[in-house]
Amino acid sequence: MIRLLVTSPLSTDVALPLDDGQSRYLTQVMRKGVGDEVLVFNGIDGEWRCAIEQVGKRFVILRTRALTRPQTPTPDLILLIALIKRGRLETVVEKASELGVAEVWPVVTERAGVERAREDRLRLIAHEAAEQTGRLDTPEIKAPAKLDKVMADWDKTWPEGRKLLFCDEAGDAGLAADVLATQTPGPWAILIGPEGGFSPAERIRLRSLPFTVPVSLGPRILRADTAAISAMTLWQCALGDWR
Repeated sequence: MIRLLVTSPLSTDVALPLDDGQSRYLTQVMRKGVGDEVLVFNGIDGEWRCAIEQVGKRFVILRTRALTRPQTPTPDLILLIALIKRGRLETVVEKASELGVAEVWPVVTERAGVERAREDRLRLIAHEAAEQTGRLDTPEIKAPAKLDKVMADWDKTWPEGRKLLFCDEAGDAGLAADVLATQTPGPWAILIGPEGGFSPAERIRLRSLPFTVPVSLGPRILRADTAAISAMTLWQCALGDWR
């Protein structure tokens, strides 16, 4: 069944107007009409079965029928990904949404070859992936920030004691699967560097931070998007909701 991410509150027997894009998608692309059913979610109120109640030239109104799944928490995992080429960054955001990450935060590193990202485009990709994968929320996409600033403000941003899985391409840390097996669940973040890797100064600083857990992703040098997908998968298996 078609799933749609909406922003309206959801409860029993509520009229739910869709935006222009979703209205066109249902009527023109999927050829749905009055009486057809879809699933909707908003990241707060769970997933609801709805019926199409009205169809106009540029609008569709749904009517909520029944709760199909109550809201469940998302694993408390943040992905910090160095700014990389647009296509690869979009792939990372899509896969992060599919893998259940709560937040994606692009960071500017010393060797990053890109300085900006289209946040609106990344949010759209995250939303579409959430609709397709059955998750009940969508990851937050944050505006890019400098890595040094994020590290300096770590304890202020996350006072609950979030750990950082530092994927160090130097290869002299323990294998990620082995290291994660010794850790405990809780708030975590994963840090993935750019195609050119972290600078020596960045590596020294990251390894000096008390909340950092350095790991290796194996004997081969991985592209940033491959490294991100691998690290998220390993974390989910060890500490997330794949256990």
